[in-house]
Amino acid sequence: MFTIDAHLDLSMNALEWNRDLTKSISEINSREKGLKDKPDRGNAVVSLPELRKGNIGLIVATQIARYVAKGNPLPGWHSPEQAWAQTQGQLAWYKAMEATGEMTQIKDLDSLEKHLHLWLYELPWTTKPIGYILSLEGADSIVKVNYLEKAYESGLRALGPAHYGPGRYANGTDATGGLEKNGRELLKEMERLNIILDATHLCDDSFWEALDHFNGHVWASHNNCRTLVNHNRQFSDDQIKALIERGAVIGGALDAWMMVPNWVRGKSNPKEMGCNLEKMIDHMDHICQIAGNANHIGIGSDLDGAFGREQCPYDVESIADLQNLTGLLSKRGYSAQDIEKVMFGNWLGFLRKAWS
Repeated sequence: MFTIDAHLDLSMNALEWNRDLTKSISEINSREKGLKDKPDRGNAVVSLPELRKGNIGLIVATQIARYVAKGNPLPGWHSPEQAWAQTQGQLAWYKAMEATGEMTQIKDLDSLEKHLHLWLYELPWTTKPIGYILSLEGADSIVKVNYLEKAYESGLRALGPAHYGPGRYANGTDATGGLEKNGRELLKEMERLNIILDATHLCDDSFWEALDHFNGHVWASHNNCRTLVNHNRQFSDDQIKALIERGAVIGGALDAWMMVPNWVRGKSNPKEMGCNLEKMIDHMDHICQIAGNANHIGIGSDLDGAFGREQCPYDVESIADLQNLTGLLSKRGYSAQDIEKVMFGNWLGFLRKAWS
């Protein structure tokens, strides 16, 4: 089944992990044998050929570069200008992939519909370009708010104002506090440009303030449920209800620590913790119970978000294994129509409405 994945960090993997994503995952992992600089070395599950194999023809692909003030222990850049330059390098990689026919940028309704026709009715899957919608994970690299228009002109269509910790515009995971003084100005400019607000990673205070001051389209590209895994990275039931009221779609994330409780990074094992694709469906089910329907769930796997097989469901050897969700959803009682909504329909409907 044609599939949309609303969160992949491809350019980060290409530039910071130095992965040639045009290769198979076996080639990528073989090249990393013996490397210890990243916890997921040799455990990659994402590459462009694997996306094609899994019929994942459209993704939301990120740029990401954090600014860190003195004393902030998180990894990042020491100035917003450096962070901006990093995101421009990531953009250059996407453009290089376009030039070779590996990827194609989707930024409006016309390009979306043409790409869907290409994937559904034309070309063998081995030669199809992966469509990508450009998203910025954390707004720290937006040096000043007027840089946002430059980013839009380069194709930026979704933005999460914060990532982990305190941000220049909002506060993210593991931080507290509302929007920074320029945060509302950023949201106003996003609304003017019709840039989608990605509520993922906003801390509770910033989440509620952002929803109060942003009147555009809102989604959550990769988020699970706090009721099932109690951590501020996840959404509370009240937050889920608020997103549903705004017509949002919430993408199920496949990072094991977000899927099962009591995960210990670097120590826990997916098999021992019983972390499989069924756990993702548990989170989806919870959202469906709150909504009363299956209109607000989708996939936002994050399967290349600084982790791999060591910290994803044990029944995922490759991102192509997302196709196994169709059978699992059917066994859980989802109708054929609802399975299509999960795999692509809800994201597609959201985009058509946002870009109409």
